[in-house]
Amino acid sequence: MNSKNNTEDNLYSKIEELLSVARQKVLQTVNRTMVYTYYEIGKIIIEHEQGGKERAKYGKSLLKNISQKLSGNFGKGFSVDNLENMRKFYLAYSKSETTSRKFNLSYSHYLKLMRIEDSEERKFYEIEAFQNGWSLRELKRQTDSALYQRLALSRDKEKVKELSTKGQVISKPEDALKDPYILEFVGLSESAVYSETDLEQKLIDKLEHFLLELGKGFTFVARQKRITFDEKHFRIDLVFYNRILRCFVIIDLKIGELKHQDIGQIQMYVNYYDRFVKLEEENKTIGIILCQDKSDTLVEITLPEDNEQIFASKYQTILPSKDELKKLIGNK
Repeated sequence: MNSKNNTEDNLYSKIEELLSVARQKVLQTVNRTMVYTYYEIGKIIIEHEQGGKERAKYGKSLLKNISQKLSGNFGKGFSVDNLENMRKFYLAYSKSETTSRKFNLSYSHYLKLMRIEDSEERKFYEIEAFQNGWSLRELKRQTDSALYQRLALSRDKEKVKELSTKGQVISKPEDALKDPYILEFVGLSESAVYSETDLEQKLIDKLEHFLLELGKGFTFVARQKRITFDEKHFRIDLVFYNRILRCFVIIDLKIGELKHQDIGQIQMYVNYYDRFVKLEEENKTIGIILCQDKSDTLVEITLPEDNEQIFASKYQTILPSKDELKKLIGNK
């Protein structure tokens, strides 16, 4: 009886998996077809407007009539505003794209992307959204927190150009860093009084969000990891592993301004992991101090000139306004 049930369950699982994959493929095909269709509708509208001043003159009333007819035949989704969006969609993506381009995201994603005026920035977010499977909500968060600008800060012109053609490429520790890190998802206001333990707990509670903010390749390993030597115990706030860099990443949380003692402490943690934890084939451990404030000069003087392992970045627990982000990035 059990053998019969197991055989039946196994058969059902295989059929269920096949149908699930097929359904997903159908949805992807339908989505891609709709995006291409809206792009072509936008193209038709633009080509009509370019037919002369007279056509452009009554274009608005014409769209209204077209909208009513389409809505009657095809249902919702063809309001004048939506037709205008299709027009803008074509304008945004026809300037620098070939007709053979692939639309891999949902139309809702493209409605968000087409509002980004800088074409290179827009391409970066499109690549990242596709490669990382960002939901529309996550795409909005990443654009609102100026991910592109934060990554561009530490790159030369060639590397910034690379962001728009390949997305975020991680080949060395610096490529994985941001400054500042935006941690608005922890729910702590700027004026809130909290301890490092409170912040740590909030990050663990929202670990999925924190991993997205950390970026590509990060996996969680441990919190309050205890290390011992000379009969003394120390606890590391957070330990991650980056699969792309093939190394451990230690994160130390600091409330307030960074002190040189903090740098010495994380250097000790990094040395311990390099000497006693990492495997021979793995790369050197990275240490990141997340602090509310820091002196770049203090960090530079405290660390060796050829430093490639210890980094300090600010963090914010609220999502800055666009003006605040511009000011923050402009001061770098």
